[in-house]
Amino acid sequence: MAPYETDDSATAAGADELRAARRRKAARYVVPATVVGVAAATIGLVPALADSGDPDLPKISAQQLIEKIAASDVQQLSGTVKITTDLGLPDLGGLENSLGSAAGPSGSGDGASADPSSKLTELASGTHTLRVAADGEDKQKVSLLEDAAEYSLIHNGKDVWGYDSKSNSVFHTTASESDGKHKEELPATPKDLAEDALKAADKTTSVTVEGTAQVAGRDAYRLVIKPKDEGSTVGQITVAVDSRTGLPLKFTLTPASGGAAVVDAGFTQVSFAKPAASTFDFTPPKGAKVEEEDATRAPEHSEVPKDFGKGSAEGLGKDGLDGLNVIGDGWDSIATFDTGGQGVPSGSEAGGGDIGGFLDSLGDKVSGKFGEGTVFKTRLINALITDDGKVYVGAVTKDALVKAANEGK
Repeated sequence: MAPYETDDSATAAGADELRAARRRKAARYVVPATVVGVAAATIGLVPALADSGDPDLPKISAQQLIEKIAASDVQQLSGTVKITTDLGLPDLGGLENSLGSAAGPSGSGDGASADPSSKLTELASGTHTLRVAADGEDKQKVSLLEDAAEYSLIHNGKDVWGYDSKSNSVFHTTASESDGKHKEELPATPKDLAEDALKAADKTTSVTVEGTAQVAGRDAYRLVIKPKDEGSTVGQITVAVDSRTGLPLKFTLTPASGGAAVVDAGFTQVSFAKPAASTFDFTPPKGAKVEEEDATRAPEHSEVPKDFGKGSAEGLGKDGLDGLNVIGDGWDSIATFDTGGQGVPSGSEAGGGDIGGFLDSLGDKVSGKFGEGTVFKTRLINALITDDGKVYVGAVTKDALVKAANEGK
């Protein structure tokens, strides 16, 4: 079906409307940072679904559809989500075993932890199936289904529980009012992810409505977001928006290089009925190891260490990042900072073996007016680390990073 309308002129106003809507509803979905951390990589990236049918829906402009997303007020839902992520990372082989054998995810040495942060890496590649449920701001549940095992993250009132059935381990923390400040910084739902993508909707972006689709049996509009900048690694973002509720049902990000989507995520089944109250009940099973989070030692996820990159281990754990600059704007923006002279060790300098081979496999050696360095690549985010310790990173091409480094001399 041909695009309904190209509506670049409405982009900035639509983005402003989204930001205003988020501020108005900031208190509605106050999810603890622990929940948000996993949700950002799970229900926040709501996989490849075969779009069935081409429903005949009333025409709508990009501006109107953006406003519909902003006005969406779904507080109760349950369903199944599949997520496929393909960043194009090299095969780690036995490296992950080498790195993880000395200590478990929590550093305890026994390898058993239900801390949500230890589950994020599992969602960085491959295809995963999740069950999700929500009932307002105080009740959410995400379950990651694995082979003969399941990991669940439950927020019920003041309690946040993580449970790993494979290791029979439990993580527990308490939701506090201070956790709400993380909500504006990390996406927690498909809607949040779509809104974050639309933040870049300015003069460097094309936003259109391109036909319709069916996702999880529901009629949806296809909102397409494309960078106009040639230096971006992002090809386009497609969001399937439920025609009745305005809730994003599917999010697909394809790279400019072509091929499979980097992130292809969506509901395979969804219901907007109120979930049963028992869905959010949790009691640690008999014999389970329970890990209580020490709130006094928990890091502030919203901040980057100030002295990170100063070349000293003492700087890692402070409270910010000195010297961080952003070059350019829109989709071509590049973040840059100085590590204080520490470049990337070669494989031989790293001691060879699995770790040395891994370092060598990741990067491409480059040179220019800036000197020499190494570009580390994925299908979306690339980073240049010069031999004198300067870092350039963004969703841009290798050539764009080299150009930025040359202009920085």
